[in-house]
Amino acid sequence: MERFRFIPRRLLQAIPVVFGVTVIVFFLIHLLPGDPAQAAMGEHATAAGVAELHEKWGLDKPIWTQYLMFLDRLIHADLGDSLFYRLPVTSLVVDRIPVTLFLVAYSVVLAVAISVPLAALAAVRPGALRDHVVRAVPLVGLGMPQFWVGIMLILLLAVRVKLFPVGNYGNGALEHLWYLFLPSLTLAIAMAPIIIRSLRASMISVLSADFVATARSKGLPRRSVLLRHVLRNSAIPTVTVIGVNLGYLVGGTLVVEKVFGLPGLGGLMVNSIFNRDFPVVQGASLVLALFVVLIGLVTDIIYTILDPRVRFR
Repeated sequence: MERFRFIPRRLLQAIPVVFGVTVIVFFLIHLLPGDPAQAAMGEHATAAGVAELHEKWGLDKPIWTQYLMFLDRLIHADLGDSLFYRLPVTSLVVDRIPVTLFLVAYSVVLAVAISVPLAALAAVRPGALRDHVVRAVPLVGLGMPQFWVGIMLILLLAVRVKLFPVGNYGNGALEHLWYLFLPSLTLAIAMAPIIIRSLRASMISVLSADFVATARSKGLPRRSVLLRHVLRNSAIPTVTVIGVNLGYLVGGTLVVEKVFGLPGLGGLMVNSIFNRDFPVVQGASLVLALFVVLIGLVTDIIYTILDPRVRFR
């Protein structure tokens, strides 16, 4: 357990990161055009009604005072109430976290399932035709916008072929896997090229190592050498690549959840931006920032498990 002593220190380092996120999100959301009171009242808005809501929600106070009020609520574990849904922000966010977490985990599994065989196929014979194909074709997915990839998957696999449903989350683990396959595949298509390139380069380097030659000289089957010796040692730098890109993957859920109509944290945040629902946007952004911080911590833990020689000081 000595190698995990860095965990409390990393958690303490996350505090200024989260504080910085609150500052950036709070002031950026207030730069958006539009009035949340006007948006909440809609076409029936009156000057008196808008002024009354401003006073009720504290929007008539200076922006620094509003920020200090937000920090005070945050210290007391209170994210405030939604201006649009008229519900506590905490309950809105907590109810949608499982959808986003399942989507992110599912996307990583699909990305790894796509990347590992292709990277191994390319690394075994570098410079061959299949190596060039594996390196070139996945880059197409990296260059395509995620919302466009999602729409194309909906048209092909949900509308025409009708293999997968769209616009719901399902009930139970099996339905979650079925309903979230297309959105997870959308995110995996963007992430897989990065993993393939990293894992391929690592595997080529490990394949030329002395311990791999020793394993081959002992008569071990090629599959055993690849799985037990090459893949495990090649995965160490790839874990870091996955951890870094998971932050971008969490950001990608904002668009993907909106495209597929998922009741997740990303869809809630996008809707709240359009509704000028400041408390929900701030609460959702804070939770997403915590996700990214925890992803970095989990990445370090996995790194130390794969390579016991690593020590974080």
